[in-house]
Amino acid sequence: MNTPRKEVSNQTINTAGLSKFFASIYSYMAVGLTITGITAFYASQSAFILNLVFGTRFGFLGFFIAEIALVMKLSANGAKLKSAGASIVGFIAFALINGITLSSIFLMYDLGSIGAAFISTAASFAGMSIVGFTTKKDLTSLGGQLRGALIGLIIAMLVNGFFLQSGPADMVLSFITVVIFIGFTAYDTQKLKELYVHYSGEQNLGALAISGALNLYLDFINIFLGLLRIFGGGRD
Repeated sequence: MNTPRKEVSNQTINTAGLSKFFASIYSYMAVGLTITGITAFYASQSAFILNLVFGTRFGFLGFFIAEIALVMKLSANGAKLKSAGASIVGFIAFALINGITLSSIFLMYDLGSIGAAFISTAASFAGMSIVGFTTKKDLTSLGGQLRGALIGLIIAMLVNGFFLQSGPADMVLSFITVVIFIGFTAYDTQKLKELYVHYSGEQNLGALAISGALNLYLDFINIFLGLLRIFGGGRD
């Protein structure tokens, strides 16, 4: 969603309203991460689900397409400032589907590595979200650079076989993934603050909060997966 940039200052922001807006964003995000984590763990214990997703040629692709469709729908709802009710079901569905597609991490990595990666991700995410919320620097240009870097990363991942091969290239691509999405965390946080300023006169910001939670959720997940690939200890 593109909006004219407004100078974000204490004079132009309803502080209480902004705090409530971000509290709802982080609450939705936390619920999404919880649903994804629980779903991933239990899906990893189900031979039926694992076979459905990873045992067929088009299983994973079907789930991936469903995720893309939900992301587009939630983003559209946010842009149209629909009510939270129009988006919350879609957000929960996305978190469930993503949990299923991430179930393989419980087969590839031990719980200690997953926990350590999660804690490191939480610390990195919190730090950069604070930076994005408090900085006076306009991060608009950073967003364009990050999107360009992300396109390059996707191409490199395709060439490298979606990280299915082990080696130094995997570590480099994982490190780049972490850097890109740490940057996106600061950028997305500032963007959400600016969107609140732009639409603060509107009565209905529920879907906007959920689409914002989805963006930050995706930043968190990608940082987590990158750190897990770098530092994670595989199962024996």
